[in-house]
Amino acid sequence: MPLPKPLSKDDILAAMRATKSNRAAARFLHCSYDHYRKYAKTYSNEDGISLFEAHKNQSGEGIPKFLTNKGKEPPLKDILNGTIPIEHFTPQKIRNRLIREGYLLPRCYSCGHEEQRIVDGKQPLLLDFKDKNKKNFELDNVQLLCYNCYFLYVGNIYTEKQIQGIEDYVSVKKAKVDWEIDDHYIEHLREIGLWEDTETPGSEYIARE
Repeated sequence: MPLPKPLSKDDILAAMRATKSNRAAARFLHCSYDHYRKYAKTYSNEDGISLFEAHKNQSGEGIPKFLTNKGKEPPLKDILNGTIPIEHFTPQKIRNRLIREGYLLPRCYSCGHEEQRIVDGKQPLLLDFKDKNKKNFELDNVQLLCYNCYFLYVGNIYTEKQIQGIEDYVSVKKAKVDWEIDDHYIEHLREIGLWEDTETPGSEYIARE
């Protein structure tokens, strides 16, 4: 995995001019808060105060309440039409709201794949921007693609180094899961041939590997 790129003083100052807090500045630079803080503390302003200290906004002045966990999230339509800057939200969070609020169906818009992983219900779906502008969340510009269709029609999902790591001789540790499944999943497993009824005690649980 590539290391985060260093942030210059000009990067930090540009983020400070465009935002009202350190956390917002980190989002502006598309990096983690810890990564931003490391470099913001390195540089100082004309008064000798670190840029991190200079950009603190503990009172939250000028910051929308939903960013301070003191208010409800804004309507999704206000995010999509640009009323609220999308930089306040990660693409993953917007994607999840698009699905949860019914704007996007949880399936591949190319091949229709909608199978969920039995262990945790997750789906191999990625958010795709048709015009390649990842800030354009207009509904006719976004769609979900499964890993296979994304690879075929958009581009690589993994780097060559990541693929090498997956295919290497190093053993892949599988997470041990101990969980109970409901009747709905049992019926689903029966339909796809992965469940056999048995009277063995404890058979209502999927065994750990």
